[in-house]
Amino acid sequence: MDKQPCVYILSSKPYGTLYIGVTSDLVGRLYQHRTDSIAGFTRRHAVHHLVRFEMFGSMEAAILREKQLKRWHRQWKINLIESDNPHWANLAPSIGLPALPPMDAETSSA
Repeated sequence: MDKQPCVYILSSKPYGTLYIGVTSDLVGRLYQHRTDSIAGFTRRHAVHHLVRFEMFGSMEAAILREKQLKRWHRQWKINLIESDNPHWANLAPSIGLPALPPMDAETSSA
Protein backbone atom coordinates (compact mmCIF):
# COMPACT_ATOMS: atom_id res chain seq x y z
CA MET A 1 0.00 0.00 0.00
CA ASP A 2 1.42 3.38 -1.00
CA LYS A 3 1.84 6.05 1.62
CA GLN A 4 -1.41 7.91 1.94
CA PRO A 5 -2.96 9.95 4.78
CA CYS A 6 -5.23 7.76 6.83
CA VAL A 7 -7.27 7.78 10.05
CA TYR A 8 -7.53 4.40 11.74
CA ILE A 9 -9.28 2.84 14.71
CA LEU A 10 -7.74 0.00 16.69
CA SER A 11 -9.51 -2.15 19.27
CA SER A 12 -8.32 -4.50 21.99
CA LYS A 13 -11.37 -6.75 21.38
CA PRO A 14 -14.96 -6.27 20.20
CA TYR A 15 -16.41 -3.40 22.25
CA GLY A 16 -13.07 -3.13 24.04
CA THR A 17 -10.60 -0.31 24.36
CA LEU A 18 -10.47 1.90 21.27
CA TYR A 19 -7.62 3.98 19.87
CA ILE A 20 -7.86 6.50 17.05
CA GLY A 21 -4.74 7.54 15.17
CA VAL A 22 -3.56 9.24 12.00
CA THR A 23 -0.65 8.28 9.75
CA SER A 24 0.64 8.46 6.18
CA ASP A 25 1.95 4.87 6.39
CA LEU A 26 -0.81 2.61 7.71
CA VAL A 27 1.07 -0.66 7.27
CA GLY A 28 4.19 0.70 8.98
CA ARG A 29 2.21 2.26 11.81
CA LEU A 30 0.22 -0.93 12.43
CA TYR A 31 3.46 -2.87 12.58
CA GLN A 32 4.68 -0.48 15.29
CA HIS A 33 1.46 -0.99 17.27
CA ARG A 34 1.54 -4.79 16.87
CA THR A 35 5.15 -5.10 18.00
CA ASP A 36 4.66 -2.66 20.89
CA SER A 37 7.74 -0.82 19.63
CA ILE A 38 6.41 2.52 20.90
CA ALA A 39 5.60 3.04 24.55
CA GLY A 40 2.15 4.45 25.16
CA PHE A 41 -1.56 3.84 25.21
CA THR A 42 -1.78 1.01 22.68
CA ARG A 43 1.01 -0.96 24.34
CA ARG A 44 -0.42 -0.44 27.85
CA HIS A 45 -3.90 -1.54 26.77
CA ALA A 46 -2.98 -4.19 24.13
CA VAL A 47 -4.87 -2.35 21.40
CA HIS A 48 -3.67 -4.05 18.19
CA HIS A 49 -6.66 -4.95 15.99
CA LEU A 50 -7.47 -2.67 13.04
CA VAL A 51 -11.27 -2.35 12.95
CA ARG A 52 -11.68 0.73 10.71
CA PHE A 53 -9.64 2.98 8.49
CA GLU A 54 -10.41 5.91 6.21
CA MET A 55 -8.06 7.20 3.49
CA PHE A 56 -7.69 10.91 2.68
CA GLY A 57 -6.19 13.03 -0.07
CA SER A 58 -4.24 15.21 2.36
CA MET A 59 -2.77 14.91 5.84
CA GLU A 60 -4.66 18.07 6.83
CA ALA A 61 -8.00 16.39 6.03
CA ALA A 62 -6.95 13.22 7.88
CA ILE A 63 -5.95 15.20 10.99
CA LEU A 64 -9.27 17.08 10.96
CA ARG A 65 -11.14 13.76 10.80
CA GLU A 66 -9.02 12.28 13.60
CA LYS A 67 -9.80 15.26 15.83
CA GLN A 68 -13.50 14.96 14.98
CA LEU A 69 -13.62 11.25 15.83
CA LYS A 70 -11.73 11.74 19.08
CA ARG A 71 -14.44 14.19 20.21
CA TRP A 72 -17.23 11.70 19.46
CA HIS A 73 -19.08 9.76 22.14
CA ARG A 74 -17.97 6.16 22.48
CA GLN A 75 -21.28 4.80 21.13
CA TRP A 76 -20.93 6.91 17.97
CA LYS A 77 -17.49 5.37 17.41
CA ILE A 78 -18.90 1.87 17.92
CA ASN A 79 -21.74 2.64 15.48
CA LEU A 80 -19.20 3.90 12.92
CA ILE A 81 -17.09 0.74 13.23
CA GLU A 82 -20.14 -1.51 12.96
CA SER A 83 -21.51 0.36 9.92
CA ASP A 84 -18.78 -1.26 7.79
CA ASN A 85 -17.42 -3.96 10.11
CA PRO A 86 -20.34 -5.41 12.10
CA HIS A 87 -18.32 -8.41 13.33
CA TRP A 88 -15.28 -6.39 14.41
CA ALA A 89 -13.03 -8.33 12.03
CA ASN A 90 -9.35 -7.41 12.07
CA LEU A 91 -8.88 -5.54 8.78
CA ALA A 92 -5.06 -5.73 8.74
CA PRO A 93 -4.97 -8.71 6.32
CA SER A 94 -6.90 -6.61 3.78
CA ILE A 95 -3.92 -4.21 3.60
CA GLY A 96 -1.23 -6.87 3.49
CA LEU A 97 -0.38 -7.64 7.12
CA PRO A 98 -0.64 -11.16 8.55
CA ALA A 99 -3.65 -11.93 10.69
CA LEU A 100 -3.45 -11.73 14.46
CA PRO A 101 -5.05 -14.29 16.76
CA PRO A 102 -8.81 -13.65 16.91
CA MET A 103 -10.09 -11.09 19.37
CA ASP A 104 -11.76 -12.63 22.42
CA ALA A 105 -15.42 -11.76 22.02
CA GLU A 106 -16.58 -13.67 25.09
CA THR A 107 -14.88 -11.35 27.55
CA SER A 108 -15.97 -8.15 25.80
CA SER A 109 -18.32 -5.71 27.40
CA ALA A 110 -20.42 -2.98 25.83
